[in-house]
Amino acid sequence: MFYETETNNHGLKHNPFKALVAPRPIGWISTISSDGVVNLAPYSFFNGVSDVPPFVMFSSAGQKDSQRNAEETGEFVCSLATYDLREHMNATSAEVGPEIDEFNLADLTPAPSKLVRPPRVAESPVALECKHFKTIPLPAAEGRDPYSVILGHVVGIHIDESVLDDGLVDMQKLRLIARLGYMDYTVVDTVFSMDRP
Repeated sequence: MFYETETNNHGLKHNPFKALVAPRPIGWISTISSDGVVNLAPYSFFNGVSDVPPFVMFSSAGQKDSQRNAEETGEFVCSLATYDLREHMNATSAEVGPEIDEFNLADLTPAPSKLVRPPRVAESPVALECKHFKTIPLPAAEGRDPYSVILGHVVGIHIDESVLDDGLVDMQKLRLIARLGYMDYTVVDTVFSMDRP
C-alpha cells in the first residue's frame, strides 16, 4: 500500500506512522517552573542527536509545561524509563494542571541534580542533566497544535552502577522501555552485536 500523509487516506483503523518509526525511547522530562513547581512528563518523541558534545531532543505537541519550563528556566532533566518503572511513567502522562507535582502523583522520589535545578527520578538508573539549547517550532497540520523540537545540551549524566558490567552499560540489566505505535510498548531484553565493515 501507499498513501500520502497530507490526505492520510491509508484506510487503516489508526494512523500507522508512529507504529512504523519505532521503537522510540521514552524521555522522562523533569522541569521546574519559574514559580518553583516541579513537573515530570514522559515523551516518546525523544532521542539523542549527537554525542560529542552530547545533545538530546524531545518533541511536544502544543506548548506543554515541560517545554515552557525548559524555555523559561533554561534547564531540564531526562530520566530514562525502565520496565520496573512502567506504571509510574504511565501515571505521569496524566493531563493535570501545571500546579500538580507529578512526582507526588506517581509516588516517585525527586533526587537532587548536580548542575541543574530540576530533580531527577531517584528510582531511574539513568538521568541526563540538560541545559536548554534551542526550540525549533514545526509547521502545524490543519486544526492541530503545532509540534516543537526542544534541544538540550547534556551537561551531566547519572548512571546507577548496578547497570554497569565490565565498564559498559548492560542494556539487559537496564531494561529500558520504548514506545511502539498505538498503546503498545516494548522492553530491551535482547541484545546482539555486529562489527562495522
